[in-house]
This record gives sequence, structure tokens and C-alpha cells, in this order.
Amino acid sequence: MEKSRTSAPLMNAFTQTLRFFAQAREQSSLELSCQEVGTVTFLGNSIARVVGLPNVRSQEQVKFADGSMGLAFNLDPDEVGVVLLNNYTTIKAGSQVQRTGRVLDTPVGEGLLGRVVTALGTPLDQGRPLPVLERRPIERPAPTIMERSPVSVPLQTGIKVVDALVPIGRGQRQLILGDRQTGKTSIALDTMLNQKHHDVICIYCAIGQRSDAVAQLIATLHHQGAMDYCLVVVASGEDTPALQYITPYAATAMAEYFMEQGRDVLIVYDDLIHHARAYRELSLLLRRPPGREAFPGDIFYLHSRLLERSTCLRSDLGGGSLTALPIVETEAGNLSAYIPTNLVSITDGQIYLTPTLFQKGLLPAIDVGRSVSRVGGKAQLPAYRAVAGDLRLMYSQFQELESFARFGTRLDESTQQTLARGRRIRAVLQQDQYHPLTVSQQIILLLTANAGMLDNLPISNIPQTEALLCNAVEQQLPDVCQRILLGNKLTDDDCELLLQIAKQMLRPMEEK
Repeated sequence: MEKSRTSAPLMNAFTQTLRFFAQAREQSSLELSCQEVGTVTFLGNSIARVVGLPNVRSQEQVKFADGSMGLAFNLDPDEVGVVLLNNYTTIKAGSQVQRTGRVLDTPVGEGLLGRVVTALGTPLDQGRPLPVLERRPIERPAPTIMERSPVSVPLQTGIKVVDALVPIGRGQRQLILGDRQTGKTSIALDTMLNQKHHDVICIYCAIGQRSDAVAQLIATLHHQGAMDYCLVVVASGEDTPALQYITPYAATAMAEYFMEQGRDVLIVYDDLIHHARAYRELSLLLRRPPGREAFPGDIFYLHSRLLERSTCLRSDLGGGSLTALPIVETEAGNLSAYIPTNLVSITDGQIYLTPTLFQKGLLPAIDVGRSVSRVGGKAQLPAYRAVAGDLRLMYSQFQELESFARFGTRLDESTQQTLARGRRIRAVLQQDQYHPLTVSQQIILLLTANAGMLDNLPISNIPQTEALLCNAVEQQLPDVCQRILLGNKLTDDDCELLLQIAKQMLRPMEEK
């Protein structure tokens, strides 16, 4: 009897408790949840060590008590190494850290076009708030071999020396490298501006750049009317190393959205040496073992898993393409340094800019002898092939002769003729910034220089002559220009017509 009297009140209390929770759930006034919460044990420069998150995943977002975000970077047996993505002035040892259960992701979609954002999707252009967008993980597996198709469509840069001698195809990874202040970003910017009428979306990813330099580039895009098809993703030098580390992956995820829609995309990483240094800083702070030049052992994998995502998809998968132009800065022209060597082996070719040509005012300062395209030649328009092969051979012979001619006092007539033609070819390959040329304009200029029709013309008159030739060809031979754009071969009759126009234009100048 005593046992039944004791159990009856307990049963009543238990029943009342169940009714309370049932009513609370029906009224949505109480939600039960179980979350992992850890504690900060150490706070350093852009990193934190946390205990109490045994089930956290690699690359998972974690949230601090003040709202700051971090990324689980090191998963050690006793603690978790977290890199901090934004301001962390209020975080201190003892602060709480909470799992989000979400791998780091970024917004993607059409609403990003024309905007300046961070890797986390925060607008930086003081424009309207971003619309609700789909979110995707910043790191995704690269397309498999069976999902790819060969590079077969050219990406026209509008730069004569690139389109003719170092061509780029859609889906290619072409490295741009050279010392600082040699015009690397200018080549990428001109390529972006030339896509205005080619239906190519352009994404510029600034990694560790000065804020004023990025602002100037954005102003140029607005001034040239190119911002409508461009997206700028920024991690400036003032941002945390973690944000600089994730920015190129986030920009690639944004580009992959358009590629999977069947669009053609061009992405510029400016530059990956800052990206590698940010990763080195995080790795050393989290006590990862250093290797060559203090970079961690997986530095090659850092960039290979990024650039392998650039490709051309099969037609049944949409047929979109993602072309990458990674930029890397060299020191004193040292191409055999660690990071440049890694990137040369990952990419499909390189465009090398030399300070020697830049100091002489020969812009763009591209060293044709050291620049190469391992894929783009197969995608090059046939009209270029009629002039590019002879042009490269002739220009290489000229460079070799010019280096030896400085030591000789007497030169035979053929050598002097080769030098004269080479100087004019070099003048023709020069080009002002923000002045991209159409394919037909480039073909007439290269064909004229290759035929030796500029040999008797003063070098100072070549820029004026180029403008007259370009206008004359587009006005008098529109059908030939159209066939060149459609990818038809340049026949002997077409070459003869183009050279006749050149003769008519040059005859009065030669008589003067």
C-alpha cells in the first residue's frame, strides 16, 4: 500500500510534465535542440585553438559567441585548429564556439553579376542588397575526365601577340607570370574587356591586392561598360589570411554555376603568390610541418585542386567552359622559384612578361620566346595559322640576330634586312591598353608585316598606318572579315585582296 501511494504522485507528475512539453511544442514556444559547444583555449594572429568539438568536420563553419565566423582547419586528437574569417577583436580565451553543421559555402547565381562581393557574399559596392541566392560549397571535386571535352573554341583576347603567337582556348588554364609592375593585370583586364561582344562572363578574383588598385580596376570596368557581365570577388591585403585563402575557391564556385548553365566563363586569379603566402601563414601558425621555403608539403595540392576545376564540359552536360588566367609574381625573373614552378606544371601554358621589354616601352612586354600555349593552338582560328608560324620563326631569328649585331660593325645586306623587318614586326606587336582589336584587324596587320610591306616605312609611322589599314579592311572587305570570324581558312585569293588594300594604303606613304 505504501508503495502504491508513493508511485501515484510520481505518475501524476510525470504525466503533467509530458502534457506541458506537448502543449509547448504545439504552441511552438519551446524547441529542444542539442548543439556542440567548445571553448577557445588559445587565440593567435587570425587563428584559434578550440576544445570541446569532437564531431566537427573539416572545412566546417563554426560560430563564436560574438557572431564572428571561423573555419575548422586542423582536426587534431585533442583540439581543433580554427582560422578566423572576419573581425575577431572581441574573441578571447574562454569564449564559446558553436558548430553550425554546415561546410563553408558561398552564394551563386545571376544576381551576382555586376557586383563587388567578398567570398562570404558580403556586398562591398554599397549597392542594393543581394537577392536570395543559391549557396554552394566553396570546394567541390573537379569534373572527371569523361565529363570533359577537348578545347576547340578560341578565347579572343584582342591582343595581337597573344591571339597570334600564344593563343588561348575556352576551358584552358593559361598562366601569366612576371616581375611586379610589368603589366600582368593589364593583360587580364584587356582580355576581360574584349569579351563584351563574345557572351563570356568574367570574374576577377583579387587576392591580397591593395584596396586602391582594386578600386581603380573596378572603376575601369565601369568606365568601359564591362561591369554588366563581370563579377569582382575581393580579399584585400587588409583582410585576414583565412579570407584570402578561401576567396579563389569561392570565386570558382560562383563561376561553376554559370558553366553548368552552359555559359562560357573567364576567371582571373590575381594573384596566386599572395594566396600561397596566406596559406603558409595559416599553416605555420597552426604548427603544420614546413617544407621548402617554409611552405607546407601540400602547397602543390592547394593550387592543383583549384585549377583542375577549369575545363570545358561535354555538350550533353551543357557545353559550358571555365577558362582560368592565374597570375603569379616572380622575383628578378626567377621562373624556377617554388610557386612559379608548381603553377607552370599545373597549367596549359604561360605568358611571361619581362622587365627588359617593359623598361624599353615595348608593351605588352611579352617575351615570345619564353611564352607558350600547349592547348590553344588547336582552338586557334585558321586565319591565324596562315601567318603565325612564319611570324614566330621570323621574330625569333630577329631576336637572335639583334643580340649578336651589337658586337659587329659590318653587317651584310640580308642581315640588315632581317633586322629591319624584325624591328617593324616588334612595332606591330605593340599595342596600347584598352584598345583590343578584332580578328580581321589583327590578320591584316600581321599579314602586312609578315610580307615585308612595312620594311621601308619609318617605325614612328606604324601606329598611324595600322589605324588606316584596319579601317580600310573593314570597310572594303566585310565579306572576308565575316569568313575569318566564322573560322574559314584564309585562301590565297583572300590574302591577295588583303595585300592589295595594304599596297594602296602604303604607296602614298612610301612616296613621301
